Amino acid sequence: MARIVSLGAALQNIYLIDHDDLTSTMMGDSAIFGKIVAGGKYEIDRIKYEIGGGGINSAITFARNGHESILMANIARDEAGDTVISALDREGVDSSYVNNSVFRTTGTSVILLDSNRGERTILTYPGASKKFDNLKEDDLELIQPDWLHVTSVGGDIELLQRFFKKAHELGTKIMFNPGIKEFERGSELIVLLSEVDVLIVNKAEASLLVPGTLLTEIMYHLENYVPGIVIVTDGVMGGIAGKHSEKEYYRFGIYEDVKVQDVTGAGSAFSSGFLAAYANGKNFHDSLVFASANATSVVKSVGANGGILTGNEDLHMMPMQKLTF
Repeated sequence: MARIVSLGAALQNIYLIDHDDLTSTMMGDSAIFGKIVAGGKYEIDRIKYEIGGGGINSAITFARNGHESILMANIARDEAGDTVISALDREGVDSSYVNNSVFRTTGTSVILLDSNRGERTILTYPGASKKFDNLKEDDLELIQPDWLHVTSVGGDIELLQRFFKKAHELGTKIMFNPGIKEFERGSELIVLLSEVDVLIVNKAEASLLVPGTLLTEIMYHLENYVPGIVIVTDGVMGGIAGKHSEKEYYRFGIYEDVKVQDVTGAGSAFSSGFLAAYANGKNFHDSLVFASANATSVVKSVGANGGILTGNEDLHMMPMQKLTF
């Protein structure tokens, strides 16, 4: 068991689920909800209230896998914030470092979900999760975590610099799963990567930082900046992972080909799933298997964290090839 701090967003997710009015239509490589027009009125099949955000999803994964899980995030003193805290309490996540904003409401996402194909569009009001500058890196001294798991903090590179510096002072390892706001900071983000023990990005995000169209090319370039583990995911195509220090590399597929109900939270499930297993002493290969299984389990149901695994499941092998660089 490890003590793991999750730093990231905490949101309420409101799902609007329908099988016909929200039917997605392919337009090239993208899908649109073609039946919704301005001025119309539509009856949907179902509404569902959930919690989500990178910080919450990760913290729940760690707690379910037996780790001491602490969340650092921002919510508000409102009904949605109360829902978040109640859910964290049920999951055994320490919420004592979750701050209450007096200026904004708890962040909320309205998710339009096509129940036939699992496609969704997210309308997000970040609310209290828009800014993280009130979070204090000195709290890490009180917590003394083994790992700091960081998802998007709205592009606040300065905050990341402070937290990463403090983590290194304490001997805390860092896993970083940046979001689009961090990638918009370009070279400033690249400088941070030298502080990271495990970096996980998807192929589209990685292409914003380094050249290359093949996963092997992207891995090669990212390893120039990251001294530890690099994982690049590519949706249904699987991904690539490398542990440069031990010259251990894998090209992996997906864990199972399942009917996708909702892809919300899949990235967080993969990232936190890897660390949950790795921090429990699993080797690099088996941690990748658990990460993929965790993401697969999450997309089989509606909600970003309902399908998160506990680490006690019997897992099967998955397509994985060892590579030589």
